Amino acid sequence: MENLSKISSSQQARSDRHRRYFFEKFGITERLLERCLGEALSAGGEFADLYFESVTATSLGVEEQIVKSASTGTSVGCGVRVIAGERTGYAYTDNLSSERLLQAARTAAMIASGPAKQPVVGFEERHKADLYPVPLGGFDQDLAARLALIQQADRAARAFDARIVQVRASYAEELKRILVIGSDGAFASDTQPLARLNVFVIAQDAQNTTRGSAGGGGRTGMEQFSGTKSPEYLAREAARGAILQLDARPAPAGEMEVVLGPGWPGILLHEAVGHGLEADFNRKGTSAFSGLIGQAVASEKVTVVDNGTMAGRRGSLNVDDEGSATQETVLIENGILKGYLTDKLSARLTGAANTGSGRRESYQSIPMPRMTNTYMLAGQDEPEDILRSVKRGLYAVNFGGGQVDITNGKFVFSASEAYLIEDGKITAPVRDATLIGNGPEALRYVSMVGHDLRLDEGIGTCGKAGQSVPVGVGMPTIKLDRMTVGGTAN
Repeated sequence: MENLSKISSSQQARSDRHRRYFFEKFGITERLLERCLGEALSAGGEFADLYFESVTATSLGVEEQIVKSASTGTSVGCGVRVIAGERTGYAYTDNLSSERLLQAARTAAMIASGPAKQPVVGFEERHKADLYPVPLGGFDQDLAARLALIQQADRAARAFDARIVQVRASYAEELKRILVIGSDGAFASDTQPLARLNVFVIAQDAQNTTRGSAGGGGRTGMEQFSGTKSPEYLAREAARGAILQLDARPAPAGEMEVVLGPGWPGILLHEAVGHGLEADFNRKGTSAFSGLIGQAVASEKVTVVDNGTMAGRRGSLNVDDEGSATQETVLIENGILKGYLTDKLSARLTGAANTGSGRRESYQSIPMPRMTNTYMLAGQDEPEDILRSVKRGLYAVNFGGGQVDITNGKFVFSASEAYLIEDGKITAPVRDATLIGNGPEALRYVSMVGHDLRLDEGIGTCGKAGQSVPVGVGMPTIKLDRMTVGGTAN
């Protein structure tokens, strides 16, 4: 390839390796790329891009001390997108021969159709971050070492308490290589590692059956599962949560003060607020935050950012799936809505800057604005003072599933670990607690924000329009003066 910008020697070496992969393994040439983009724009279109992807994945699962699943595999393909005004044509192929690539380009062109553009000549790679260096050989394919991880988790969970009656543990990792070529001359390549370890348990006594889960991961290989992410630690956390629920009392119901713990409770922020700040919803006027830039949408104590540049984090990327550099984007600052998360299409149509938030599940999927690592910044309050300020309320430490309506911001979330707060002290654990509210409205009731910002352990997966992508969440301890709690106790 020619016309590449100058970057550091070490990063240049890695960049060369990423770039060469598709050229050497699949015979892709610069001339073929130019022809494909020319075909993509032949029936009209303002912009076209090619997204090449190759994924090597490994997964293992143990249930009841028996290996129930084990697989390794690869997938490869290319997606071709053409944009003409608000129309988008998209086609893909799992065959990287020149004939199939050109056919996909023509198909996408016909779907979009518009005034023809000039052919594309030459590409330039731009400087990008190096958030997750990958060894030259990629991931070791030794399944025995991966199996040992989940067997350790299985043993630790069973040893935690005799009331643990069932354990499932799983490990999954992938190495994804991408190459993105745009008709604007953009050229980006990346190699993206990702690994995750999960533990799920069931506890049982004479009266109750409960469940617990824990997990961890990030953009490195199995070497990350030590210390606070060791299999034993994750197993004990899963078992602790299940045993805790055996003696939990029914959750109270009604409007009360609620304290959210640090870390994973940021999933509520991600779902109830984050999706509403993605530009495609706002461009179409279907978000509760549409048209509110510059206005107060939260307490002045609330600042929310989306940051794809955090080294090793599950939601981080050197470049997004359109080849744009990721960045830290301030969404809400001191309660004021500052902007939305954009991809190339929404940036084009709205005149906003591209925040590097274009993401897709695979080469078969069209990119759209998505979150990376979304979290609330730390405040200045002591977490202990936050708890002491509550006369009677709920302390939610961990969450399970939830639902949110993007159009109005209404949400319902189930707390998998929660406690009563009585006279400023944490007392009994409760079960079956749900938090019910409206995202923009709930943020207005944030009265205290702790200094203990924590990110999740690296387990988040976000779904949107049928596509799933890895994400991160986080928050410090916060207090909401009013929130509706759904429970079974009076």
